[in-house]
Amino acid sequence: MTARAFIVGAARSGSGKTSVAIGLMRALARRGLAVRGAKSGPDYIDPGFHAAATGAPGVNLDSWAMPPAFLGHLAAAQAEAEVLVIESAMGLFDGVPAAPGRSGAAADLARAWGVPVLLVLDVSGQSQTVAAIARGFASHDPGVRIAGVVLNQVASERHERLCRAAVEALGLPVVGAVHRNPDMALPERHLGLVQAREHAALEAFIERLAEVMARSIDLDAVLTLARPLDAGGSAVAALPPPGQRIALADDAAFAFVYPHVLGHWRAAGAEILRFSPLADEAPDPSCDACWLPGGYPELHAGRLAAAGRFLAGLRRFAATGSVHGECGGFMVLGRAIEDAGGVTHPMAGLLGQVTSYAQRRMNLGYRQARLIGAAPIGPAGARIRGHEFHYSRVTEPGDDPPLAELADGEGRPLGVSGARRGNVTGTFFHAIAME
Repeated sequence: MTARAFIVGAARSGSGKTSVAIGLMRALARRGLAVRGAKSGPDYIDPGFHAAATGAPGVNLDSWAMPPAFLGHLAAAQAEAEVLVIESAMGLFDGVPAAPGRSGAAADLARAWGVPVLLVLDVSGQSQTVAAIARGFASHDPGVRIAGVVLNQVASERHERLCRAAVEALGLPVVGAVHRNPDMALPERHLGLVQAREHAALEAFIERLAEVMARSIDLDAVLTLARPLDAGGSAVAALPPPGQRIALADDAAFAFVYPHVLGHWRAAGAEILRFSPLADEAPDPSCDACWLPGGYPELHAGRLAAAGRFLAGLRRFAATGSVHGECGGFMVLGRAIEDAGGVTHPMAGLLGQVTSYAQRRMNLGYRQARLIGAAPIGPAGARIRGHEFHYSRVTEPGDDPPLAELADGEGRPLGVSGARRGNVTGTFFHAIAME
């Protein structure tokens, strides 16, 4: 089975494309179709909403971080459905200067596979001017086809009529108009949306989005504009499993794991045993590797500091098994975390750094890493692509050797990053794929 696919794109973040994408996924699934979702770019949170809306795992499709063969491999696997809805990150053409097709923009996917774009345009504060924006999108890149437009944040029937007429005069079909509705807002925090697992009454919320989209958008027209996805490749660039049995921290403080990473570990034969540090659970001692993902430990620092069984068990595990922490996991492996109120909480002390969420500094962007020492994410010398997104900062670096040399998405050196000590490694950057 090869899915018919389309991309939900927009001019910028905050245009409503996530609400439209989630609502469309559920509305199409309610018709009895096998629907799957995907997200362009490095985003942990939206794939969770996609999975909740479709009942099938989500995936990230990142043209900068993933080599083309690996990108195609993941897309082809996700296209084992009837409909694939790909949600753009940021604006449709937003990425980094890079080799052709490797910018990280959703437009790369549209161009590579001929996937049409359903363009969501926030028309608040404008009317006929929306036609100029739509014209720009339609003509900006001949390899990217804008197949239909959804008007969002429509104020009234008259407002809809003016906007619709202006866009359709260009020859672009308007397949829907979503009127202003504060009940459609997704809750946010400092790293973006609140995770799907934390959303109160998630199922009712998704059903409400589906009702709005089914009422506001011509679903038959959307299915007509979708096209079969023709992609393929190999998993050669996938991150190797860090062990045969992997203890994975999994709760509200440790939730940022890419679906494609876990999927490859399982496909390679690894067994994943989840545990909750917030419930004061320790990693299973029968495992040979422990993985502490990113998340929000800065919001739960007091509970983590008081989780004696977790911290003692983690220290025992590190004596014989490998332990790796990404971003929030890296923070917990250090000596202490200073929370937003300036209170310092002791952590595992398996690495020497102290981090602070009180002394904030935003760190955001793609990262190219060369491993200085061996780690669960790869051997010494391995080159890995990933990203960094956090507000916490290292206030005391400690004296552990660094784990990697970093460059940004354009290849500009950023210096060394992370730390390693014995069986323990950690970094602020999240690994996505091997180069």
